[in-house]
Amino acid sequence: MNIPDLRQEYLRAILDEKMAASDPFVQFKRWFKEALAAELPMANAMTLATVSPTGRPSARTVLLKHLDDQGFVFFTNYESRKGKELAANRAASLLFYWAELERQVRIEGVVEKIPPRESDDYFAQRPLLARHAAIASQQSAVIADRKLLEKRFANTVEQCGGDPPRPAHWGGYRVTPEIIEFWQGRESRLHDRLRYSRIGTHWKIERLAP
Repeated sequence: MNIPDLRQEYLRAILDEKMAASDPFVQFKRWFKEALAAELPMANAMTLATVSPTGRPSARTVLLKHLDDQGFVFFTNYESRKGKELAANRAASLLFYWAELERQVRIEGVVEKIPPRESDDYFAQRPLLARHAAIASQQSAVIADRKLLEKRFANTVEQCGGDPPRPAHWGGYRVTPEIIEFWQGRESRLHDRLRYSRIGTHWKIERLAP
C-alpha cells in the first residue's frame, strides 16, 4: 500500500453563487435530498466535534434525526463524554461527507437540549431493544468487560418490559448554526467552497479559496 498514491480527480459537479440558494437550510435540504436519492449509505451520518474544558477536541459520528429552520438535531446520552463537554462548552461543529457525490457540508454553531417532550416522542419511536440499550448503557464509562454490559442490558429488558420510559440521562440536542460551508470537489483541486455566515436574521455568502 502506497498511501500518497491514493488520490482521485473530482469531476461530478460544480457549485457557484448563481445556483446556490440564498438560505443555507434550503441549500442543505437540496443536497441532502440528492444524497438520499443516490441511496448513499447512512446519508444522515455526521461527525460531531466538541471541546473539553481544557481545550482538547474530540469527534465522533452521530446521526441526524431532525432538521428544521432552527438547526440540526441528534440524540445521545447526556452523561457521555460529548454530553459533558457540551454542558461545559456549547460550541460544536458538524461535518457531513458524501464521498460518492464529492461533497462536504461543515457546520459551526451552538448546542442546546431540545424540550423534554420532543425527546420523549422520539424515544418512543425507537426500536424497543434500542430503548433498553439507552437505559442500560452508561455511555463513555469504563466497564470491566462485555459480560457486565450484557447483564445490565438483560436486567433492563426484564425490569422495563415493553414500554420503557425515556431515562433522564438521554435525549436530544439541537445545533443552531452560525456558519455553514458547502464544499464541492472540483478538477485539479480547485474546489468550490461557499460559506454562509449568519448576520442577524440574514445570511452572508462568501466564496473561499480551496
